[in-house]
Amino acid sequence: MPFEELPHQADVRVRVTADSCDALFAEAARAMFSIMYVACEEGGIERRVSVSAPDMPQMMVDFLSELLFIAEVERVVFSSFEVTVKGTALEAVARGEAFDPDRHRGGMEIKGVSYSGLRIFRDGEEFCSEILFDV
Repeated sequence: MPFEELPHQADVRVRVTADSCDALFAEAARAMFSIMYVACEEGGIERRVSVSAPDMPQMMVDFLSELLFIAEVERVVFSSFEVTVKGTALEAVARGEAFDPDRHRGGMEIKGVSYSGLRIFRDGEEFCSEILFDV
């Protein structure tokens, strides 16, 4: 299971796992959009995102926040992500479709990505992250 929801009193906390750092960031983005929208598919929209940060946790927050900003401003629902991480910089391609209120309602609105409790760590061979989304 690439991501699972963890108990939290008010917001949404997820644990994301992957077999590489690139896949971890891609799965974190997929988790965020799965929470926001029940159904999302590739629909011919593609956006490139570049992020650099002083450390991995900040890069995770900046990456997810940038995707959230693009989704809000351009009314796009992303469904797949190709991410390449080099140190504390990443390049990503996000693919999705235009927001359609009839198809995309039913999820939770995410207001932001929190630094609270944010963790990126290795568990054996797996890359893991715990992320809190403000809803």
